[in-house]
Formats: sequence, C-alpha cells, structure tokens
Amino acid sequence: MDQETLRRYVYAILMTVTAGLMTARIVGVEFVYEPSLYKSYPDRKWPTAKPDTFPTFSSNDRSRWAAVRALVENESFIVGKRVADPTATFTDKDGGSRIVDGVRIKDLNAKNGYYDEGIAFQEGYKSVDYVKNPETNAFYSSKPPLFTVFVAAEYWLLKRGLGWTLTDAQFRWPVVCAILITFNVLPMLIFLLLLANLIEEYGTTDWGRLFVFTAACFGTFLTTFAVTLNNHTPAAFCVMAAIYPLLRGRGNESNRPFTIVELLIAGFFSGLALCCDLPAAAFTAAVGFIILIRSPSKLVWFIPAALIPIAALMATNFMALGEWQLAYDKFGGPWYEYEGSHWSKAKLNPDQKGIDFAREAKWKYTLHMMVGHHGLFSLTPIWLFSLIGMLGLGRGKTPAIQALNVLGLLVTMVVIAFYVWKTNNYGGWTSGPRWQFWLTPIFLMTMLPVVDRLARSGSGRKLGYLFLAIAAFSAAYPVWNPWRHPWPYQLCEYMNWLKY
Repeated sequence: MDQETLRRYVYAILMTVTAGLMTARIVGVEFVYEPSLYKSYPDRKWPTAKPDTFPTFSSNDRSRWAAVRALVENESFIVGKRVADPTATFTDKDGGSRIVDGVRIKDLNAKNGYYDEGIAFQEGYKSVDYVKNPETNAFYSSKPPLFTVFVAAEYWLLKRGLGWTLTDAQFRWPVVCAILITFNVLPMLIFLLLLANLIEEYGTTDWGRLFVFTAACFGTFLTTFAVTLNNHTPAAFCVMAAIYPLLRGRGNESNRPFTIVELLIAGFFSGLALCCDLPAAAFTAAVGFIILIRSPSKLVWFIPAALIPIAALMATNFMALGEWQLAYDKFGGPWYEYEGSHWSKAKLNPDQKGIDFAREAKWKYTLHMMVGHHGLFSLTPIWLFSLIGMLGLGRGKTPAIQALNVLGLLVTMVVIAFYVWKTNNYGGWTSGPRWQFWLTPIFLMTMLPVVDRLARSGSGRKLGYLFLAIAAFSAAYPVWNPWRHPWPYQLCEYMNWLKY
C-alpha cells in the first residue's frame, strides 16, 4: 500500500469519528441548568418550578429559531408584537403579571402600560437578539435573514412532509436535530473532504498532512458549535468552498489560469460567506482583488456570481424589515435600545456589569482578543503556525499558497481591526472567538508549510503536539453549551483576577 492511500484511510477514519461525535452531541442537545453558573452570577434566578426542556441554548440561536418558526408557522418575519394595554390590572404576585378578562398572565412589562406577545416571548425562544420597529412595535430577529430562509425551507419540508413541528414537544428534537445535521454535520464532512484533497496536493510530509487534518477534526471550534444554529460555521464552509477551486490543481509552480467554472464557484461561495458572516466582505473583496491582478478580464465571471447571494440577502432583508438596511446597522439606535431591551441597560445604568458591557482600554481589549481570555492564539495556539505561514516564513513557495498567505494576512488584520474598533464585548457569551471562526479554512491551509517544517525535528513535533492539545482542550471544554465563556475567562473569574 502506498503512502497516499494509507493517509486517505486515516483521513476517512478521522472523518468518521468526527461525524459520529458531532451527531452524538446534536442528538443529545439540551439546554442544561448549571448550578455553578447560577452561583457565580447571583442575579440569575434558579427556576422555582420544574423547567420545560428545550434544544435551544442561547440568545443567538433562539433568535434564529424564533424567526424560522415565524416564517413557517405564521408566514412572516415578525417574531413578536408590543401591545399597548394601559387598562390591564397589574399585580406583583408570582413575580409580576397582568390580569385580562379575569385571567392572570405573567408579564413583567404590564406595569408599564404594555405587554409583549409572540414567539419571541415564549419559553425556549427568549433572547436579547431581537430588534423592535419603533413605528410598528413589531419584533424581529436581529440576524441577517438569508440563512434563516434556508433553515426555514427545511423546516417547512419537515412540517409539511412529516408533520414535525417545533411547537410540539414530541417533534421539537427531531426538527432541531435534522436541521443541525443538515447545516452543520454534512457541510463539515464536505469541508474535510475538500481539505484532505488540498493537503494531499500541497503538503510535503506525512506528519504535517495528518497534523493539519487532525486539527481540523478536533482542534477548532467548528465542531464545538455543531450543536447550535449559528452563522459562523456555515460561513467557514463557504470560505472553504470558495478557495478550493482556486487552489486545486495548482500545487506545483505553475500559474494555471482560472477557468470560468472555478470563478463562478469561487464567486458564489465567497458572496455566500459574506451573507453568513458580514465581515467576510473583506474575504470576498480580497479574492476579487487577487483575480483582478491575475486575470482582470476574468472578473466578469467572479463578480456576478458573488452578487447573486448578496442580492438574495438584500431582497430577504427588505422582505423582512421593509427596508434595505440590515438590522445590525441599527445597533445603538431605537431598534435595539427600546424600553425593556437588554441593550438599553447601559444607557440607564452607566455602571452596568456583564461581558456585553465590557469597558476597558482598547489596548487591553485587543490583548484579550489575541492572547487573553478570549484570545484567538491563546485558545487555539496552532493558529500561531498559520500566522508564521501568512508572514511568508513557512516556505510555502507555490504561487497559490503565496497568494493565500497574502490574502489571509490582509483579511485577518482587517477583521481584527474592525472588531477592535467597533466592539467591546468579545462576542458576548461564547466559548471561543466566534467572529474569526470563518477564517478557519484559511488558517488550516496557511499552517501546512509550517508544520511540514516542524515535522523534520523532534522538538518541532513536540511543540505541535502541545499546541494541538491546547486547541483540542479549548474546543472540547464547553461540553454542555458552546455559548459559555472560554476556560481562560472562567479561570480568571475563579481566581478573582477579573469579572466584567
């Protein structure tokens, strides 16, 4: 048996294990009440009665699931409504309720002359990631709607074909599991298959190839977030689908021209990556720039293909909100900071605590984003190998890898600078630097020449093992819920070194 065939068998085994682990976690998905969390955050109230069980985890995914339900069940993007009710009788009994027609309805907002109703305010769907149209008082998910439409299409098929609904406790899990397998597990298998082809073409050592593939299976947060409906893992899959046709078949010194099919695929998936994760616009632009340098006339194929998903995003956004501006662009305004909103707390209380309102100097914020408690390199130190590769120090001499190094370095710098400038909360409650997850395929490929060099020395391999172990630890640490703080952050809290 030749070496390549043997490696292919190892790839297949690792893919099988990865798929099994991801699917097992999805099948067992359930929001868990963690005593340690409630002890650490006294303002969180432990349920006084036996809670219902739900396969939804956090504000982020609950907002998406609510929009999916609204589309299929109500044929609308509206997930809730604020209703004026100045005549409702309010009582503090049972933690706040309103009495309408002799029936007590729990509602903490009734005393303010209104109540909120709809999917967004039902158990399992409550979230801080909703916006409210100040003119109509309608609530919407704050997430870009195109991905929601894709998910809703599968839910519609499950509902119409099998009678499975998210409103029925009996079928709630089958619906969620089927959709998560469709949008997280199956694309991950394609991702790994494409990666295996690329590392076979560009790698030079057995150890380096197997290291990168194992890192993809167990050392990144793509598998961690497989149990939750999110936009970051689909964006990573799209980036891989975009770079694959541009890299495949160019592992030697040749500068083979791009074909029309390759450009159409790269354009479509780079545009779709943008639609899943908006900062991926930097990636789309960078790919277009490289094509412009290589073959200016070929942009006529790349640009229209990229615009197809972008146009679909804008069209669905207009259908949802009645305007072209995305909900994200309204952050800091009345759509987000309505009465009772989580995001209005900072205005009402300048000393509001919590990771969502972290206030620190930009240098400290940048430090923690890079090598601190939410650090790109502290949680996943194998990305240091990627950084070395992108800086051109990994001896990746083929023109394709050199172009990818430049693209990766520029895009990474732009994305990090954007978030340092625009944000201050590390992505909220999240076990990893989720805003950079979509860069994973670029990082995996740019590290390959570096780990091939490490393979040639015992000390280099030992360093690789250490970094991979830390990365796998970080990815596996949030066993119950990926929407939890990273282990360095929890360590800092445990040692009383910091608390936001």
